[in-house]
Amino acid sequence: MTLAIETRDLLYRAGKSFELREVSLHVPGGAIYGFLGPNGSGKTTTIRLLMGLLKPDAGSITVLGHPIPAEVPRALLRTGYVPERPQLYTSLTVEESIRYHAAFYPHWDRRWADELLARFGLDEARHLSRLSKGEMGKLMILLALAQTPDLLLLDEPTDGLDPVVRREVLTALLDYVSQRQATVFISSHLVHELERICDWVGVLDRGRQVAELPMQSFKNGIKRLRVQGAPAQLGDTPFVVLAREYSTGAGETWIVRGWQTPMDQYFGGVGASLREVIDLDLEEGFVELLRTARAPRQEA
Repeated sequence: MTLAIETRDLLYRAGKSFELREVSLHVPGGAIYGFLGPNGSGKTTTIRLLMGLLKPDAGSITVLGHPIPAEVPRALLRTGYVPERPQLYTSLTVEESIRYHAAFYPHWDRRWADELLARFGLDEARHLSRLSKGEMGKLMILLALAQTPDLLLLDEPTDGLDPVVRREVLTALLDYVSQRQATVFISSHLVHELERICDWVGVLDRGRQVAELPMQSFKNGIKRLRVQGAPAQLGDTPFVVLAREYSTGAGETWIVRGWQTPMDQYFGGVGASLREVIDLDLEEGFVELLRTARAPRQEA
């Protein structure tokens, strides 16, 4: 499997209060990779490291086959970027902004830019200072896609947009990916939004990588189990036990990852009985991952 992005044991300290540590990402080429995490978890910092805007304290970064920061210009030539906050010259009109950005990219697709201009209903004569938040969000996506990049780095691209604008932006993004087989790395704290579009998911919390797995495994493999009569020491389990909560009597509630139906045979082998398997939606699974990841730290 060819990787569009790979980081190994990434470490970055931002002052005394925050650090990214041991972040190892594997983003397959041609995939839409959802980078999930609460606000302040380090998603934007990670993207800045991928773009060479920050230098890691330890570890390695490779983007589109180029080591970062050594070959940043070559990687960025093939990368489209939408930052969390717009960074455009607001004194320019929409048309002037398009022409300004086109000058920096040899593979700029003006025809595609005009198509998106019409699809998004943007007035090319309007100054950026007079655009609404939704219009500015659509312009940012337009500028990134018209570069015809092999990789899109999107930092909370739909945060604060109304549902109609959000759908327009995501539809344009999916159209581009299907036509160009591009890779998308999209950070968000809006779990339900990524559920419909992503192939892979990485989860970050408080600067620490919590999980990385295919979306299908994320959606189907995290379960809540009702168990009775389980021994105190479990030994090797065919799934990952994220949390084990005791209740009154002999019953317990387990949160597990990597669940598959044949694994219910495990319980008979340890003298326990599985009473119920409860499906979790994506947001519940995300919350459970964060909760169980934080539990050891709280106990310590």
